Parts: sequence; C-alpha cells; structure tokens
Amino acid sequence: MRKWLLLLAAILLEVTATLSLRAALEHPAWFVVVAIGYPAAFAALSFVLRLGMGISVAYGVWAAAGVALTAVLAAIVFGDALTVTMGLGIALVIGGVLCVELGAPAAHARRPGVPS
Repeated sequence: MRKWLLLLAAILLEVTATLSLRAALEHPAWFVVVAIGYPAAFAALSFVLRLGMGISVAYGVWAAAGVALTAVLAAIVFGDALTVTMGLGIALVIGGVLCVELGAPAAHARRPGVPS
C-alpha cells in the first residue's frame, strides 16, 4: 500500500509541476513550484522503486496517469483543447499501462532465481 501512495504522490507532484510550468509563462513566480515539483516527483518515484515496485509498472502508471491528469486539468484550468480523439488516446495509454500491470506478476514469476 505504501508503494502505491508514494506513486500517487509522484504523479500528483509531476502534474502540479507541469501545470505550474504552463502557469509560469504568464506569472514567473510559478517557476518555484516547477523547481520543487519535478525533483520531488522523481524522488518519490525512486522511493517507489526502492520499495520493490517494478520499473515497468511504476513508470508506466506514473507516465499514463500524468498524461491523463495533465490533459484533463489543463482543459479545466487553462481552457486547452480536449477532443474525443485525445480522450481515445488517453484511454489507449491507460489500457496499455493496465496490460503491463496485469502482465508484470506473470513475467516476474517466470524469471528463475528471482524471489517473489
């Protein structure tokens, strides 16, 4: 459970930093959030990996959730376009990550000499 909470923190930090990057274009003070958010997101992701989550799962979930949340929140906060085609692309990315997540335990179990 701790791994997933840290991964959620990494996602939220990365999305916050990305949205702040956009906000900083008009209000440079937001660069402070960018400068703190990205390193904190990578630190949280590294803690997730140290706790034993596989890189394919951790990075996949982090990236897919980051893309989806950033697109939706950018549409809400900044009025960016969010078309049906973009929504389909987000759904495909999330579906791909789910396939990686569901396939990870089976792949891990087949590797000889790796403790479960």
